[in-house]
Amino acid sequence: MKPRIRQAKTSDAAFIAGCNSRLALETERLRLDPARVASGVAALLKDPARGVYFIAEYDGAPAGQVLVTYEWSDWRNGNFWWVQSVYVVEKFRGSGVFRALFEHVEALARSRKDVCGLRLYVASHNARAQEVYARTGMKKTNYQVFETEFVLNPCA
Repeated sequence: MKPRIRQAKTSDAAFIAGCNSRLALETERLRLDPARVASGVAALLKDPARGVYFIAEYDGAPAGQVLVTYEWSDWRNGNFWWVQSVYVVEKFRGSGVFRALFEHVEALARSRKDVCGLRLYVASHNARAQEVYARTGMKKTNYQVFETEFVLNPCA
């Protein structure tokens, strides 16, 4: 049985924030500030220009999530959709939840004329996730991600 995929609602905010916190801990051993994560999720859910979350459900119970954000490519005159905050609840892992979420996002992206592709980033040590992404047909690129992180106002 395939999970049902739907767009997240504001009532999903606690589930999403919890998944994001578990994701950071499991993949990067980072303990995120729960209040900041909750505020970030709420901000995105209130502003569709920032992105969209999709939720996978089995019998009405949330089983996983994915976030799509947007990056304009002047080289391609189109948007790349970034696949982010991928998380599958532990008891549902291996049951096709990620595949269903990915296929949903890919189908939506392909149906639009303004989307030129999908991208994601993955921790270099996360071999399991890299194998999963490769099975979707995604390919490793020649790019590496660099960042400078700024300390944000905790009230923002």
